[in-house]
Amino acid sequence: MAQTNGGCSLALIFIIVLLLAKANIDVCKRGDVTVKPSRVISLGSAVNISCSLKPEQGCSQYPSVNRLILYKFDRQIHFLHGYSLSSQVTGLPLGTTLFLCKLACSKNKEFRICGAEISVGVVPEQPQNLSCIQKGEHGTVTCIWDRGRDTHLYTAYTLQLTGPKNFTWQRQCNDHYCDHLDLGINLTPELPESSYTAKVTATNSLGNASSIPSTFTFLDIVRPLPPWDIRIKCVNASVSRCILQWRDEVLVLLNRLRYRPNSSRSWTMLRSRSCGRQDLLDLKPFTEYEFQISSKLHLYKGSWSDWSEPFRTQTPEEEPTGTLDVWYMKQPIDYNRQQISLFWKNMSVSEARGKILHYLVTLQEVAGGKVTMQNITEHTSWTWIIPRTGNWAATVSAANSKGSSPPTRINITDLCEAELLAPRQVSANSEGVDNMMVTWEPPGRAAPAVQEYVVEWREPHSRSDTQPPLNWLRSPPYNVSALISGNIKPYSCYEICVCALSGDQRGCSSIRSNSKHKAPLSGPHINAISEEKGNIVISWNEIPAQEQMGCILHYRIYWKEQDSNSQPQLCEIPYRVSPNSHSIDSLQPGVTYVLWITALTAAGESPPGNKREFHLQGKANWSVFVAPSICIAVVIVGIFSTRYFRQKVFVLLSALRPQWCSKEIPDPANSTWAKKYPTVEEKMQLPLDRLLTDWPTPEEPEPLVISEVLHQVTPVFRHPHHPNWPDKGQEIQGHYTSEEDTGYSASSLPPPRALIAETGLVDLYKMLGSRSPDSKPGHLAGPVTVLPVDYLPTHEGYLPSNIEYLPSHEAPITDPLEELKPQHISLSIFPSSSLHPLTFSCDKQLTLDRLKMGCSSLML
Repeated sequence: MAQTNGGCSLALIFIIVLLLAKANIDVCKRGDVTVKPSRVISLGSAVNISCSLKPEQGCSQYPSVNRLILYKFDRQIHFLHGYSLSSQVTGLPLGTTLFLCKLACSKNKEFRICGAEISVGVVPEQPQNLSCIQKGEHGTVTCIWDRGRDTHLYTAYTLQLTGPKNFTWQRQCNDHYCDHLDLGINLTPELPESSYTAKVTATNSLGNASSIPSTFTFLDIVRPLPPWDIRIKCVNASVSRCILQWRDEVLVLLNRLRYRPNSSRSWTMLRSRSCGRQDLLDLKPFTEYEFQISSKLHLYKGSWSDWSEPFRTQTPEEEPTGTLDVWYMKQPIDYNRQQISLFWKNMSVSEARGKILHYLVTLQEVAGGKVTMQNITEHTSWTWIIPRTGNWAATVSAANSKGSSPPTRINITDLCEAELLAPRQVSANSEGVDNMMVTWEPPGRAAPAVQEYVVEWREPHSRSDTQPPLNWLRSPPYNVSALISGNIKPYSCYEICVCALSGDQRGCSSIRSNSKHKAPLSGPHINAISEEKGNIVISWNEIPAQEQMGCILHYRIYWKEQDSNSQPQLCEIPYRVSPNSHSIDSLQPGVTYVLWITALTAAGESPPGNKREFHLQGKANWSVFVAPSICIAVVIVGIFSTRYFRQKVFVLLSALRPQWCSKEIPDPANSTWAKKYPTVEEKMQLPLDRLLTDWPTPEEPEPLVISEVLHQVTPVFRHPHHPNWPDKGQEIQGHYTSEEDTGYSASSLPPPRALIAETGLVDLYKMLGSRSPDSKPGHLAGPVTVLPVDYLPTHEGYLPSNIEYLPSHEAPITDPLEELKPQHISLSIFPSSSLHPLTFSCDKQLTLDRLKMGCSSLML
């Protein structure tokens, strides 16, 4: 199988070669083209071109039929009828021009006879600036030269080197653009002062030219190899003395080195004859450097080697030397506390002189002088809460592995406490997409006292986000403008504050501004509507910062009645006045309103936010009642100021006063009843139900009941079970009956319808009771029972006349409530405020001659 494949390949190659040979043979089978004087001519020379047909290769035996045409590239330049033609051509350009001869037997058919290429060029110029070098002690000699102008012809360059002891070496370069050549030989340092001569010759068809011979010695042409194995070592890990070392060739006598920080473009150059080492005393700490070294074999002869490969390294750290740029911000929390936020900028590399590991922050009260708080942080800010009393100062220093920087001290004072130092006319204008120019005017007469200005800016603080970073820059007192840039975002609102500093005093002015703005993308979202004192208070959430598209200047609150087609009313509020709530007092009570809010920037108004319905309940308008009340009071005072009307009113009040409330009340001790019945220490049974139900008729006089109960029995009033009586705990005619008033004592429970007397007659408490036709049920002010007795009016008062009628518990008792249904029962006629317990010291006995009754002091 392999032999078959090999045979096919050989056959294919043979066929291709045969076709090419046949094509070459057949190129000029109809005739020949000759060029005189040569096919290679110099620029500006003329040339004769002749074309002739071979026998029997024409179109016909008649010459007039054969038409020969000469083409220059594709353009016809000459034609002739016959077997041959000749033409002289001049003005040919540099380079190669193709001429072609064709036979035309008809108008549409031409046959190619033959062609010729004519090359136009120039004689080579003399090569210039011939020089030779040998790279390294063991390298080969290479020479370079300038060829001069292009000959546009094939040109050969021959380099020849001759030396002592008939040394000759030659090599030719056949490259069309040959301008250097490696001889391939090595010159040794055995005869460093021996001379060598080099020459280069250029040759083409039109002539040749040789360079001026170049003579040199071994030391002249040998270029050392670049140094290698570069390293650096700092004594005691300090940049005060660092040693740079490297390796070089044996014959090197001189070095030069250059170095620079990576952040710089300029080099520091040094020369060294110390053979492989150099002390460096001016390096900066914690800085990345780039080093390169070059070598030379002789102080005055020869050439420098190429620069070595860059060697990069970082120098050791040193203690920081710079001070931090510190600023602060105060925010009150409550009446006793405040939040202090300290900010500082990173040190420059030259000041930090190492990697900052942490910052040391101290806070102390100025009066005490002792450190109150101390903290170590890796961040560039620190926040603490301190009392609002006293004067405070803070210090901040940076630390690396070698030490700490000098502390920066700043006194914590109110930034805007000195109004006289406040800059005037603060403004901010856009200076491109990410720049803003802040300008201000000095603070009037206090301007000479200003030591410096501080311009601070930050994005507004969102209540739902973390506190945005604070940025600031310092400006000398003679500047009244500052360009803030770098971190300015378009369509973002910034709070900009300019502070003037004079010692420990500060004055500031602030504005809000943005670099670019347009209308907000959304409106504020109403989160609550409440009613306060007849007004409504609307609260809303701020528009997200990414949708504000600049600084909010105003809010507009719209409202209209529900289902109304009228134009809504609106209220425009500046942003500074109320950033997220506002009160409206122009709504009417009892009406349902629809409310929504929009926000405005300098570019336009936002779409409306969410819509909320609200119904204002409202309150009674006290002004409606206060004014008539004042008028009525004035009229009454005016009336009572007249003596006649006062007398009439007193007469009316006297007529309405009850009869029992007279100033002259009879003494019960002089009554017939008191003289007829002595007091006995006997207990008797009194039917309770009858006392509670048998009331005198309206025709009877008002009863007076006197009762005294001795010994340990504790009679307690109890309501009869009647549906028309009020339940326990209900109020009766201004008095209140509690559960304790309507039961018996737990020690001795009497029969439910009577009180039991153990001996003799009843020793009664003195008790008064009355009833009139319009009387109402009252409250029994003490532990008493009411007897249905007849009352005899006398000039001394009302005393009972039927005391002998004392029914026993065996006697049948009729229910007098049925007879008294249309009447109202009154248990007491005395107001509770005038009833006080009777106090006496008569050893459990009380006679009527000891009882005194009065309208204002009588009480059970």
